[in-house]
Amino acid sequence: MSTETVDTGSDPAIEVTPDAAEEALSLLEGEGLDTEEAGLRLFVQQGGCAGLSYGMRFDTEPEDDDLVVEHHGLRVFVDPASRNYIGGSKLDYEHGLQAAGFEVENPNVVSECGCGESFRT
Repeated sequence: MSTETVDTGSDPAIEVTPDAAEEALSLLEGEGLDTEEAGLRLFVQQGGCAGLSYGMRFDTEPEDDDLVVEHHGLRVFVDPASRNYIGGSKLDYEHGLQAAGFEVENPNVVSECGCGESFRT
């Protein structure tokens, strides 16, 4: 497997906050997945009124050409095409009364739609 791994000691393509890692690890374990191999896949897809949107899902293991970033025990998998759009981003988890969920802070975004669900770089 030629998967590129970036550890937390280098300048990672994706940063993960402790809150995001804790929440994702809890969800992974709740799904019965092995957190040593499985991880959170973060990707970009066509869609939304601004053109692109984020997607996330759990995968049991990375693909051969994925970037694998590990922070706070969470493995994050990013495919090469998505990496071009989200390199340098920070994944966080927001706790709130109205809504809670994962949030991507992306320095590459030049505009977002009004609801914040899609973006353009």
